[in-house]
Parts: sequence; C-alpha cells; structure tokens
Amino acid sequence: MRRLLLLMPILSLPLAACSPSNGSEKGAKGHPGMGMPASEVTVATAQRQTLPVTWEYVGQTAGSREVEVRARVTGILLSRNFKEGERVKQGQSLFTIDPKPFEAALARAVADLAAAEARLEWTQRNVARLKPLYAEKAVSQKEYDDAVANEAINAADVKAVQARLTEARLNLTYTKVESPLSGITTRALPSEGTLVSGPNVLLTSVVQVDPIWVNFGMPDNEQARMQKEAAGGALELPRNFEVELRLADGSVYPHAGKLDFADVRVSTTTGTREARAELPNADGALRPGQFVRVVLKGASRPNAVTVPQRAVLEGPQGKFVYVVNDKSQAEPRPVQAGEWAGDRWVITAGLQGGERVIVDGVMKIGPGAPVKIAEKPAAKPAAEKQAKK
Repeated sequence: MRRLLLLMPILSLPLAACSPSNGSEKGAKGHPGMGMPASEVTVATAQRQTLPVTWEYVGQTAGSREVEVRARVTGILLSRNFKEGERVKQGQSLFTIDPKPFEAALARAVADLAAAEARLEWTQRNVARLKPLYAEKAVSQKEYDDAVANEAINAADVKAVQARLTEARLNLTYTKVESPLSGITTRALPSEGTLVSGPNVLLTSVVQVDPIWVNFGMPDNEQARMQKEAAGGALELPRNFEVELRLADGSVYPHAGKLDFADVRVSTTTGTREARAELPNADGALRPGQFVRVVLKGASRPNAVTVPQRAVLEGPQGKFVYVVNDKSQAEPRPVQAGEWAGDRWVITAGLQGGERVIVDGVMKIGPGAPVKIAEKPAAKPAAEKQAKK
C-alpha cells in the first residue's frame, strides 16, 4: 500500500502533460502547421501570355508530279538517251524507237496524197468541161451527175489521205520518246533492242521534286479539340499553317513550306485525315519516300496561364500546385495542365494568373503549412564576377 502511494505522483506527470488543460482548446484545434516554424520556399508568379502553339506529325515526302513514260508506237527500242536517276528537262529525248518503218509509212502517205489530189484535179476539169454542155442540153443529166459525184468522192479521198499523212508524221515523231515534265528519272525498265508494244510497256518514270510534297495524317480527335478551343477563344488558328520539316538526323530543313491540302474524309482504319504540305526543293535535298517530322506553326494561345514545370505536382486526384495565400500558408490548388511551353506548363483550368505558386521547397510543406518566401540572392557586381573568372 505504501509503494502504491509513492508511485501515484510519478504516474500523474505524463498524464498531466497530455491533458488539454496544458494548452488552450483553440490551440488544439488550430491549423496543422500552427506552432511550427515557417518553411522557406521559392515562388514564381503564374503568368498570362500569348504562346505559340505547334503540332508535330510523322510524314513522308512525295513528288509533286509523277508521270509514267510510255511509248506511243510499237517498235524496236534503239537507244536510251539519258542517265538514270538524273535530272531531265521537259521535252528532252529519253528513248529512241527505230524510225525506219515509220519513215516508210510517211513516204507512202505522201505518195497516196499526190495520187488522190491528181484524181481530184482530173474530176474537177471534167465537171468544168461538162457544165456548159449540160446547160445547152448537149450531154445527159446522168453523165453530168456522174462527173459531179466523182469530184465529191475524190475530194473526200484527198481528205482521208491527208489524215493518214498527219498520222504518219505523228508516229514518226513518237519514235523519239520525250520527257513530259522536268524532274528526276527513275530506273529504265526495258533495255536496248527490246520490242516495245506501245503504251502497254512502261519505259521509266519522271518525278518532279521542286516543289516537293509531304503527306501526313492528322488525328481526328486532335482536329476536334483544335476546333473546339478555337470556337471558345482559347486558340487562334492561322489562315494557312506554316510547315517546318525535321529530318531523320534531327536537323531542320532550311526552307519553310505551307499546308496546301486537308481532306474532309476521315480514314476508317487509322482515324486520321489526310493532309499535304508543299515545300520548295530547288537543290533536290529532299527525295521522294523520306520519312520526316512535320511541324505545323502559326497558331497561338492568347492569355495562356503558365507555371514552371516543377511547380506542378501529381496527387491521387490529379495534378495540383501549392499557392501562397494571403495568410502566408501553402494552399493546394487542383489544376488542369495542357501542353508544355518550353520549361513551363500551360494551365487550362485552376489558375487565373498572378498567383504565387511554390516552385522549390514543396517537400517540406503540407496543406495549410506556414511558409516564408525566400528572397532571391542579389545580383553580384560585374567586377566581382570578373574577378572570380
């Protein structure tokens, strides 16, 4: 009994320390950070500014015009008059087909025309001789009508032979297969000595690479989002997008282009809309078939709210930032983040601009914790910087 009485005062000490009477009731129900020293943090102001917006897609280059070169007449291929893979000009001779059969056909057509014209001249003289005799009833109606009919038939024969002569001349010119446009040739398919059966045989192709086209697909859901933001005033779209190309080695193509076609149809297999850009390519640096990155430029976001990337945190409910409120406390603020703009996030919802957002020191604080904004170090004089160098 005596030992129990001696222990009671000792046991009562920790109970007294834990009793609410040791502190005020108000203090027990205060903010989580009350009674703790303020943590030093670095803040940045949520800025409102007009930001350029770009979109990037995978594209493939293609010639702006690609023409198959075929012979128009049947014959033996005598020679190839170009070097494969090099530039050719419009009208330049690419192949030569044996012209001798066509020269003979032309000479035959010339002779046929001379004979037809002679027959026509003979019938014309005959009609001229019978006409006054018919007026004096010296010849019969039938004899005169036969002469007039023969004149008309021979005139028609002359026209038919003239058409055959024109065709023979064309066929002779077609023995020289010329380039239909200026561009770069592909591989020649038939070799010299091959019998070419007219348009059925592909000789080669000519691709125009200046200007050059770049085909790419624009996702339909992204297009819908762009139109929705543009209708709401959150996005300003240009009348025509400027196009920049990034090559496979990471370099930027030095010449800018423009978007010149966007299909209204959406592909059922890829969910994209076909689009095409046109770029100058006078030096031939781009070749058809290359894979490139297509960057669309010219759009902007007016009055976009941005914060540094490291100020945006990820929580169970999504992204949020800590804002320093009027009581110098860290206040969590849920936000919706869009795309990156350099080293900053574009905040589409949650901030109005002008808020002081905590950038450094977030690991030492929690909701409602007191904070102290760290002063930025003063700029050192130029002389001191030079001395350290």
